[in-house]
Amino acid sequence: MSQTGKPTKRRVHIRTYGCQMNVYDSDRMADVLAPLGYAPTDDVALADMVILNTCHIREKAAEKVFSELGRLRELKQEKAGRGEMLTLAVAGCVAQAEGAEITARAPWVDIVLGPQSYHRLPELVARVARAGALPPNPQSGHPTGNRLLDTDFPVESKFDHLPEASQGQGIAAFLTIQEGCDKFCSFCVVPYTRGSEYSRPVAAVLAEAQRLVAHGAREISVLGQNVNAYHGEGDNGPVGLGALLRELAKIPGLDRLRYTTSHPRDVNDELVAAHRDLPQLMPLLHLPVQSGSDRVLAAMNRGHSADEFRRVVDRLRQAQPGLELTSDFIVGHPGETAADHEASLALIRAVGFAGAYSFKYSARPGTPAAGAPNQVAEALMDARLAELQALLRDQQQAFNRSRIGMTMDVLFTGSGRHPGQVAGRTPWLQPIHLLGPAGLIGTIAPVRVVGVQPNSLNGALAAADGQTRNMPANQEPAPA
Repeated sequence: MSQTGKPTKRRVHIRTYGCQMNVYDSDRMADVLAPLGYAPTDDVALADMVILNTCHIREKAAEKVFSELGRLRELKQEKAGRGEMLTLAVAGCVAQAEGAEITARAPWVDIVLGPQSYHRLPELVARVARAGALPPNPQSGHPTGNRLLDTDFPVESKFDHLPEASQGQGIAAFLTIQEGCDKFCSFCVVPYTRGSEYSRPVAAVLAEAQRLVAHGAREISVLGQNVNAYHGEGDNGPVGLGALLRELAKIPGLDRLRYTTSHPRDVNDELVAAHRDLPQLMPLLHLPVQSGSDRVLAAMNRGHSADEFRRVVDRLRQAQPGLELTSDFIVGHPGETAADHEASLALIRAVGFAGAYSFKYSARPGTPAAGAPNQVAEALMDARLAELQALLRDQQQAFNRSRIGMTMDVLFTGSGRHPGQVAGRTPWLQPIHLLGPAGLIGTIAPVRVVGVQPNSLNGALAAADGQTRNMPANQEPAPA
């Protein structure tokens, strides 16, 4: 504290790994640190505190964290040599899963906390600061024995203790409504690092959404590890995701809604009806399937067959004919055969995807599949992944080309990379760039798609009748 009683200004650098939920969590950690006088900085060299907010889904996630901690150790030692203090924290799923390993291998880390403990971050920071007056360990630049580990799953929810967001996230915002998972897929660490399913109350979700819109959000993506298992408490009992989306759609100024990540087993009639009825609900759904082989899906403990997945897709597309899908695929799950791999390719051809995330299987410590027999050879996984990704890439490119000539509403989110360009997102979440005034940012306007780049679309501003306007004669937008 300064002599005026106000918190002394400090800087915190938060480095985020993984999904949108980690982005949301990083913003909330910044919020809980603000009353202590910490302001965000993008320059790690200026930081008084560095937080690595980690993800444990992919292989070698922990090793990447330790590599980064090695670089931060040098920065911490440099600051200690100048009589300055740098507090290092590791948060998120790697912290939850490997907290003891972090404290053993990186003793210069001050705080290790799991994703359910962010509301306790100010207390941990204060304890580190109080210990900062002790003689520093020359190897770490920080007091010996001052490492704080908080990876318990608290009885109470962190959401009950987090403060209101201090500021908005911009035009397109994230809002976590659900955490944890009870599905226990054989390959997944989420139940072990995020805990069992928890849904925020409806009133809390709506209040935060209203604040985001008041700060300028035109689009909100509601998030959860298994978001369509949402069952938040409402005025008359538990409310599902479909009903929640209907309530969110009533908020004035909220023009677009999305949700991720969903599970095929939790696509119910209420959610299908929301896709049919709500114009705010965008026509792109991320619905992970992981494999097209029933045998592999059973080994993964997914709880559905390939045919059941296709029937879910059919119901959704009947309700919303313009709906497109993205998905997740894992190749090389233990025991996967050539026939299983062909079944995945067949499902991809049958369903058709606008995009997908695809990975080689990677053993996550503590998951059932990690110790399963018949692990697939790395070279074979490489070959299968290449074949699967080539098919998915062809489908994505075909989908993007199918948009050429269409006029669609675009939400403009910022400037493009070239002078005079603005950038936005289509209803199907494709990046699109076009020539246009900066005043378009934050608005929704009709755009005609005139070209396709490898990872984005080119557009031209259109009038209500679909004719292009504000374009120099015979000139297309600059490439993205």
